[in-house]
This record gives sequence, structure tokens and C-alpha cells, in this order.
Amino acid sequence: QGITVHFCSFTKLAGVWKKLRGAISYDSENQTALYIRMLGDVRVRSQVGFEPEPRGSHPYLCVDFRTLHSRPQSAGPVSARNVRRLLSFQRYLHSSRFIRGIPASNPLGYILDDDYTGQAKLMLEKVGNWNFDMFFFDRLTNGNSLVNLTFHLFNSYGLIELFQLDMVKLRRFLVMIQEDYRSLNPYHNAVHAADVTQAMYCYLQEPKLAETMTSCDLLLGLLAAATHDLDHPGVNQPFLIKTNHYLAALYKNSSVLENHHWKSAVGLLRESALLSHLPTEDRLNMEERLGSLILATDISRQNNYLSEFRTHLDKRDLCLTNGRHRHFILQIALKCADICNPCRPWKLSKLWSEKVTEEFFHQGDIERKHHLEVTPLCDRQSNSVANIQIGFMTYVVEPLFVEWSRFSDTRLSQTMMGHLSLNKQGWKEGRDKQEANTSRASEEQRTSDAKDSNSKELPQGSKRS
Repeated sequence: QGITVHFCSFTKLAGVWKKLRGAISYDSENQTALYIRMLGDVRVRSQVGFEPEPRGSHPYLCVDFRTLHSRPQSAGPVSARNVRRLLSFQRYLHSSRFIRGIPASNPLGYILDDDYTGQAKLMLEKVGNWNFDMFFFDRLTNGNSLVNLTFHLFNSYGLIELFQLDMVKLRRFLVMIQEDYRSLNPYHNAVHAADVTQAMYCYLQEPKLAETMTSCDLLLGLLAAATHDLDHPGVNQPFLIKTNHYLAALYKNSSVLENHHWKSAVGLLRESALLSHLPTEDRLNMEERLGSLILATDISRQNNYLSEFRTHLDKRDLCLTNGRHRHFILQIALKCADICNPCRPWKLSKLWSEKVTEEFFHQGDIERKHHLEVTPLCDRQSNSVANIQIGFMTYVVEPLFVEWSRFSDTRLSQTMMGHLSLNKQGWKEGRDKQEANTSRASEEQRTSDAKDSNSKELPQGSKRS
């Protein structure tokens, strides 16, 4: 019933589409429905449920994406969402005091409030360290790792001053980004986005990039990293296509998720009015370049980018004073940041691997439950974390990072390749050990069954010789 009301209401509003494009409006007949228009990508939100797609032939389309990875939670007097709203209101009060000109020894403190201080602030002093533990940082910041990290990087690069960004608008924009990631996703959530943003910063600090990237390149690189998986539903593109999801139809089965992430990011940029003070032409150009970066993370286009990168390196014709070449390197850097988990220290890499595999297996469980063809990578009955990671490292990660090391032969590249080799070996040893234990257990079971069989064959009262 809710979805009928929502889409009927949307039809009524179609006549004023252009005027409200990129804006937010409430349905006067149903105050629980919130429409966000983003360049044709319409999401429908409701307090009573969430069904962003029209009903189709598959029963899965009645399943709420947001309950895909739900976990039973103990009831409490104050929900986590209400706590976040209270914290947001506290930030609003602090920001208002700052705007009214109330003096402070540290103006940024009013924007970042208490969770920015202490151990979290000490960690940010080492944000360029490849061993940066984003899980720990997320705990220190009360689940606000993406907001605090990105704000810190914008400030440290001087982008707030260079682009004359309103700090309150920036904070609001970053909070909206963080909240648009689905926290119930085991992997594609705001912590992953923060981790990719930190990796992107590490790459931007590499000599070849640090010496050539413009302030606009830095701004777009960080924005793309922070928003590259925005509103990820926790399932992959083939799943959306075979379930006739409305996003697959909207983007004609091509880079479906990446297009959605990009348009979602543009929607939030416009809603927050973060760049509204810039000339229209510049703003639209930045939105297009942002999309070009996010679309580069489409794993199905991996070989195209890898082949072009390898050709440039073979010809030695990359010139980073050329804007087009700089943009291409930003695309490659974002691709590396997006899949760099196997290049992190084992403790972090293993945890990321377990989380992404958990998300894969959840998709496989849903497919099996609704009698859909189970995606091989998502089948927990025929796959393991080790096998998935070994294949991912061998065929996706290693080829890309070998070329990145050719392009930027630095200590960081050597560190990443070292971790990649050790982690791959670690998964192989773990798999071999598990297979050996399974084989041993099977042999012991067969021996035990044979003994039981022999014992049963003895006549009653007889003795073994």
C-alpha cells in the first residue's frame, strides 16, 4: 500500500520535475514519504518501509534492501538513530555559536566537537601511515570516521579556504554522505568509504602526484573516494539485473551501481549547496569529473583501465602536467584505493576479507531463498574466504598493483606489494591446513565406521582372535 501511495504521489509531482530537480520535497498526502531527485535517479524513503523499486516478476523485489544484513538488536529506551540526531543537533548548536562570532581558541572545535579530540586526533596526525587502523578510528569517533577523516583532510590540504567552503555546509554534506551509506552492510558501508579515502590520501602524498596534482584534483579525488559506494545496497550488479531492479533499467544494465553512487553524490552536493557559490559551468564540470572517477571503480571495466595504464607505462608517455593524464592517474589511484585491502597488514586485511565475503554470502543466501541462480562467488556451500581472496588477489589486485609499482616505485609501493605477497601466502597456508584437517577428519571417520561395521559383523558372544 505504501509503495502505491509513493509512486502515485511521484506521478503527481512529475509536472514540476525540472523545478524541483536535485531538491527535496514531501508528499502532502503522506508526510512519511521523502523524495530525493537526483538527475533522474529517484529514491523513495519512508518511515514505514522502503521499497525503491517497482514490483516485478521476482519475489525478491518485495524484500527490503535495508533488512538484507539485519541483526537482532536488544530494545532500548533510546535508539541509535535518535542518538545520532541528538549529536547532530549538538553540532548545530556549536556551529551556530561559531557563525554568530563567539570567540574560540580553536574554531574547528565547534565543527568537530568532542569526538575529534583525544586519541582520534592523535591518530589523525598519522593519517598518512599505511598501517592506519580504520576500525579502531571508527570506534574512537563514535562511528563518525568518514566525517572526521574527510573534514580533517580537507582542512589539512587548505581546500576549505581555497574553495571558500562554508564549514557548516561542509560538515552537513559529510554527515549526509556518512548517513547515506547503509550501516547494516558488512562491507560496503561508511567505514569502507573512510578506509578508501585514507588510502587515496596516501596515494596523493606520493611524490609524482604531490608535485603535480592541482587543488581541484585533490578536492575531486577526496570527494570521489568518500562517495564512491554511496547508498550501496549490499548486492552486486548482476543481482540487480536478474531481479529487474529499477536501477538496472534506469542505467540500461551498464555500471548500474557506479552510476547510482555518482548521482547520489551529486544529489547531496546540490542539497547541501556546498558548491553553490561557484560559477555554474565550474560546478557542472566538477560533477562530471566526479562521475568519471566513480565510474572508474566498476570492476567489470578493470581490464580496460589496466590495459590503458600498462600501455602508457610501456610507452613512457604519461605527462602529469597534462590535465587529461592527471585525471587518468586519479582514476587509477581511486581504483587502487578501492581494492587495496589485500595490500594492508594481515590483521586489517583479514578482517576486511571476512566482511566482504560475509556480504557475498548474504547475497547468495537471498538468491537461494528466492530460487534465483546463485552467483558462484556468493555460494557459501562451494566457496571459502580463502579461495575467494586468493582468486581476487591473483586476478584482480596483483596485476593492478604491479603496474602501480611501475608508475610509482616508492617505499609505499614496496610495502603494499610485500603485504600482498604475505597475505596471499597466509590464505594459501590457512586453506591447505584446513583441507588437511578436513581430509584427516574424513579418514578418521571412515576408519571409525569400518571398525563399527566389523564389530557388528561378529556373532553374538564371539571373541576376536
